[in-house]
Amino acid sequence: MRSGLTTILTMQRENKTFLARLCEQAERYDVANIGGELTVDERNLLSVAYKNVVGTRRASWRIISSIEQKEETKGTDEHVGIIRDYRQKIETELEKVCQDVLDVLDEALIPKAETGESKVFYYKMKGDYHRYLAEFASGPKRKGAATAAHEAYKSATDVAQTELTPTHPIRLGLALNFSVFYYEILNSPDRACHLAKQAFDDAIAELDSLSEESYRDSTLIMQLLRDNLTLWTSSDGNDGEAPKEDKPEEEAQAPASEAVAPAEEKPEESKPVEADS
Repeated sequence: MRSGLTTILTMQRENKTFLARLCEQAERYDVANIGGELTVDERNLLSVAYKNVVGTRRASWRIISSIEQKEETKGTDEHVGIIRDYRQKIETELEKVCQDVLDVLDEALIPKAETGESKVFYYKMKGDYHRYLAEFASGPKRKGAATAAHEAYKSATDVAQTELTPTHPIRLGLALNFSVFYYEILNSPDRACHLAKQAFDDAIAELDSLSEESYRDSTLIMQLLRDNLTLWTSSDGNDGEAPKEDKPEEEAQAPASEAVAPAEEKPEESKPVEADS
């Protein structure tokens, strides 16, 4: 009987992983509503799947917004109208995808998270998707998205500081994205630099205790933290390469434009690189 039950549970897990991979291809993500906490593999599949969808739209929005600004400068009203309509279409799509992710997080993933690692992962992800909404929103909607992002990042940080080591890749990725939030959304470069430097210094202090399996991921994110610090503290920090975000765990499944955020999406404007959710 025990053997049969084990087989059934194993099949359910295998089916769930298969569904996640299928969802990634079909751009359907209701797999998160299957009962129980997701495994690390399932969690990463879901994160990368959503990131693939939202990443292309964020890239498109940046490009279109840049073109719109240039056309406004030229005074070509007809072109501006067409471009604005397309930008608003992208924003509607972005808002829907982000809200879908946030609903899954609030209704299915965060309530079932049991480990400190999964709690940090999901709260960080929640902060990221509220941040994506704040990138294109304005007025009260932007303020609401920024406030929600800050609260989620703060919740993730509170758990990370007590349950994850300073060299843990998820804790480092959280610090990376939280600092990007301060820099880009709250326009607070001092706070962004302080957070990024603190995370980098804390990790350096414990580098000798870094486990072999997480060495590559942790040192990569530390390099991204240092790259952003260099970018933000340079005299011409507003021109040049984009700021950096973290990569998803399943980076092989992410599109090339997601591996390093948005330098090629808007090369004329300097943006930090962030950690993918």
